[in-house]
Amino acid sequence: MDLQDPCYAYMFGFLQADGHLSQQSRQRGRLTVELNARDIDLLREFQRLTPYNSSVSERTRSTNFAESSHTATWAVCALEARTIVNELGIPYGRKSKTITPPRVEFSRRDYLRGIIDADGSVGYTGQGLPFVSLTTASTAIGAYLCHYVKKLTGAERTIKRNARDGVYNVIYTKEPSMELAAHLYYDGCLALERKKASAAALSTWLRPADMPKVSPRRRWTPAEDLKLLALGDPAAAAVELGRSESGCKQRLTRLRTGCGPWPRSRRLDAEGPGSPRSGPFGIELNP
Repeated sequence: MDLQDPCYAYMFGFLQADGHLSQQSRQRGRLTVELNARDIDLLREFQRLTPYNSSVSERTRSTNFAESSHTATWAVCALEARTIVNELGIPYGRKSKTITPPRVEFSRRDYLRGIIDADGSVGYTGQGLPFVSLTTASTAIGAYLCHYVKKLTGAERTIKRNARDGVYNVIYTKEPSMELAAHLYYDGCLALERKKASAAALSTWLRPADMPKVSPRRRWTPAEDLKLLALGDPAAAAVELGRSESGCKQRLTRLRTGCGPWPRSRRLDAEGPGSPRSGPFGIELNP
């Protein structure tokens, strides 16, 4: 399973997010993926890509969400196949919080497309805005998506677990979502056909003339925080840092009242937060 191959990178991302790896006694076990029967073609593609005996089956049952649920399941039992995907990063049992991007070279955009096909959404919001989103319980996956998209589009996101169910909801809208969708769902790529069609539909959106475009927010760096604290004067800091005086004043107030993250100097990191020159929150008073 060479993850530099776009098809295998996509397949691995999809399996990480929506697959299940189980094991029993005497080295028995299964790798399975169950999808709505309308997506059975993708499972047959997984079967074609897998050089081990595997099966695709269908069933109809009653669930908590529907009286009649028609699903398709792809399953492979070969120990060698299970060992390969396990070593690449699909753990046995529950995995939603522990999965991480591969630690080997891999095709990044194809891997992320697999993750989004399994656990994300592509389309238009109720207000008619294009979007691409991902719901994940994995900190590593959420952070990797944010890092990748920032490099691709410049759109910055900070992930935070929601209070209701403890997962991350990462969403991109408008131009960043269009650029991301076009990048991930390129011509000829392996993907869920319905999401590929949704991604193609995003390209038709045009920003209304009366909708202002907001520039990405410039975040404060630890070096800027230290400079601001050293100067102690918002007007002087605005000239020194190339920021607005009101922004410097607000940031200085947040730092002094403990409402913002305090920067740490290299000297303090070496001495520890209990050093004699430490101030509130462990910041060195005279860096």
